[in-house]
Amino acid sequence: MKNLMAVLAMIALFACCFRAVARPQSQPPAKNSGSVTRAKFASQQDGERRFLANCGRCHNPPDSLSPREVKAVLQHMRVRAMLSAEDERLIFKYLSP
Repeated sequence: MKNLMAVLAMIALFACCFRAVARPQSQPPAKNSGSVTRAKFASQQDGERRFLANCGRCHNPPDSLSPREVKAVLQHMRVRAMLSAEDERLIFKYLSP
C-alpha cells in the first residue's frame, strides 16, 4: 500500500510538472501594432501601383478572386507583362489580401 501511494504521488508530481511546462505562455501585445498596420497599408498601395502600371493598361482590378486564381493568373501573365518577382509578390498581396 505504501508503494502504491508513493507511485501515485510520483505520478501526481510528474503531472503537475508537465502541466507547468506544457502550458502555453501568453505573449505580450506587440508594441508597434500601428506600424504593422501602416506597413501592410503601404504594401497594399505598392501592390495597387504596380497593378496599375503593369496590368492596368489592359485589365481592371477584379472584384474578387481566390488566392489560388490570383496565383494562376500571375504565373500566366508574369512573362507577358515582364513582371519582376517583387512585382508579382506585391500584386498578389494587393489582389488577395
